[in-house]
Amino acid sequence: MGLKNRTIETKNVLDAIVRLDRWIDENGWAGYDPYDVKGTPIFLWLQRTNLPIALKIIRRLIFEIESRYPWWVRRLFGSDKQINAKAMGLFSRAYLNLYQSEKKDSYKSKALFCLDWLLHNPSIGYSGLCWGYPFDWQSKVFIPRGTPSAVVSCTVGNGFWTAYKLLGDRQYLHVCESISNFLVNDLNIASEPDGTLCFSYTPLDDFRVHNANLFVAEFLTRIGKEVGNEAYIELSEKAAAYTLREQNPDGSLYYWGRIQNHYAPDHIDHYHSGFEMRAIYGLWQLTHDLRYKQALERYYSFYLKNLLTQNGKMIAPKMTPKSFYPVNIHACAEAILCNQTIAEDIPKAREMVPLLCDWVISKMQTNAGWFIYMIRRTKTGEHNIEIPYMRWGQAWMLLALSSTLTRSSQNAQS
Repeated sequence: MGLKNRTIETKNVLDAIVRLDRWIDENGWAGYDPYDVKGTPIFLWLQRTNLPIALKIIRRLIFEIESRYPWWVRRLFGSDKQINAKAMGLFSRAYLNLYQSEKKDSYKSKALFCLDWLLHNPSIGYSGLCWGYPFDWQSKVFIPRGTPSAVVSCTVGNGFWTAYKLLGDRQYLHVCESISNFLVNDLNIASEPDGTLCFSYTPLDDFRVHNANLFVAEFLTRIGKEVGNEAYIELSEKAAAYTLREQNPDGSLYYWGRIQNHYAPDHIDHYHSGFEMRAIYGLWQLTHDLRYKQALERYYSFYLKNLLTQNGKMIAPKMTPKSFYPVNIHACAEAILCNQTIAEDIPKAREMVPLLCDWVISKMQTNAGWFIYMIRRTKTGEHNIEIPYMRWGQAWMLLALSSTLTRSSQNAQS
């Protein structure tokens, strides 16, 4: 698709991609993450649940300071930049998208570098290839760095799947099969009396988290259909049925399954909602089962009313149904990516994509090309938290924008 044939919206997206890609070239693959400093010993100690009231107050103060002054806190606690497997999975897909739309070998080379790094840096000791985060993580249980997770492994798997479909190299399909073996054999599976089931977040927990469960279901369906593995497909159908069973009357999903909803009662946020809708859409595309189409349409109806807002002539993502602030780059990226993913079959989503791109690029991208972390509401107006989190911001934004560019190129050619 030649430059002369591009729409103004597409040119703006391409310009944003070029500037972000240049910044990544200049700064490398390693970067900071919102959770890296929280994995340091002092922060882990402060996250214990049995602290006295006074220390809980101090913890709240320190976490607030970290959110406002992330550079200073990371220097104070000695947090180093790291290469994050999830970021590399996202980058691999993004650069493959760009290679598909722009036909530049440099994009292909970057994608292959990311995939090669992932093949050389998996978590060790499991039934198949898998990946986790490069920092300790205190959730409801303690999860050491490198512990593989469903979400990270499926995200990485999507990069290898994209490479398989675009480049035709079956070694990448074999990687996807290996990841599926990890999902099936190493994650904990909670079975329900009605025959449904839920995959855990990691091998160390029994969490029932809908976005993770749907990621696994969609990935297993895709790989199962490709390689003819009926066992994968059967498990994925039961997992998806578990989550659809818990869809709320208004179409939304809470982050936690109902049996664990007390962990964060009735929690809904933008990016996890986007994850869930994209996974449900993928299941619909793979199976043509109307249950998934109906679930997606109900969910998207809720989403339009509760997680997007008019901002002048543009559309902006809300962080939660009750709050626009803080504006979080992860929610911004997911807003673009989710609407772009489902745009082919949901006309309203197609309308949202250029409006969201315009708003996010104008509000969140710096002159240097990277995207800021957050915009907070203050008594005097807005305050930008300007730190280039690699996985949380740059990788997700490159994937979201590249997906938009690729779809625009395909539409122009059709």
